[in-house]
Amino acid sequence: MPKTSARLLALLSLLQARRDWPGTLLAERLDISLRTVRRDVDRLRELGYPIAAVKGPDGGYRLSAGTELPPLLFDDDQAVALTIALQVAATSSGDTLAEASARALNTIRQVMPSRLRHRIESLRITAVERPATRPAAPVDGDVLLAISAAVHAREVLRFDYGTSDAPPRRAEPHHLITWDGRWYLIAWDLDRGDWRTFRADRITVRTPNGPRFTPRELPGGDVATYVIGKFRGSGDASGNWPCQGTVILDMPAATVALYTRDGVVEEAGPDRCRLTLGSWSWAALAAAVARFDAEIEVVGPPELTEAFAHLAARFSRTAARSVA
Repeated sequence: MPKTSARLLALLSLLQARRDWPGTLLAERLDISLRTVRRDVDRLRELGYPIAAVKGPDGGYRLSAGTELPPLLFDDDQAVALTIALQVAATSSGDTLAEASARALNTIRQVMPSRLRHRIESLRITAVERPATRPAAPVDGDVLLAISAAVHAREVLRFDYGTSDAPPRRAEPHHLITWDGRWYLIAWDLDRGDWRTFRADRITVRTPNGPRFTPRELPGGDVATYVIGKFRGSGDASGNWPCQGTVILDMPAATVALYTRDGVVEEAGPDRCRLTLGSWSWAALAAAVARFDAEIEVVGPPELTEAFAHLAARFSRTAARSVA
């Protein structure tokens, strides 16, 4: 029979794993008697865990919510996941939540076993806030830890990217970020001599890491500005779209604002609004505006007017072929 302390931790871990546990099943899983289960449950209750008795043929137990937070037990994977979540909250939330997340993260680090603490201390994540529009791509937690450790240690990261037959990559890792439901590595690609953005779910890390390096200055100096610029297609990493225009729509501003993520919507009279929007090309910008079922008046620039004319001609040809 395991020692009392180890047995209590095992019992607590089981109670956290599912809603209800029959007493006989707990006794079987822990290889102890039902009487010992009852005694251990009483010990956990004395420690502050609200364990309720469940009525039934065999009886049972349920770990319920209490009025105070008792000591918690996490396995290694849970500890890593919790650390990642708290780091994201600490870097992307408002002042109050960010401060609380940072304090919670510090508390967890203090009680981590040494084998986990050394791994988690190297975990550095930056969250660039944006509502996710797609499900998160699954990423192995060990991959995130390995990338973050290389960022923290300032060591060249060696990895395979994409297909297994592609040549290995070498990069100076700068930031590990989340964007639109996915994890990305921002790094200086040594083979291409330029900044690159790599999807973490496509990375297979090679060991050991390469030599240490002196971090380069990220274009724009701010990782959020740089990332937004890259994902919007801006070549200068300024965060501005390469194509930006303004139109008047015969539609209420409140309605247009519901479906505009990055644009600026202003009132322009009863049931009219002024919309300033950007995109990676003039044709894409015209198409983005045309999705609103309303009359459109182009304020500028001329390139946007030309893009509407180009799309109108294309749509007319498409309609004519469809009729024929």
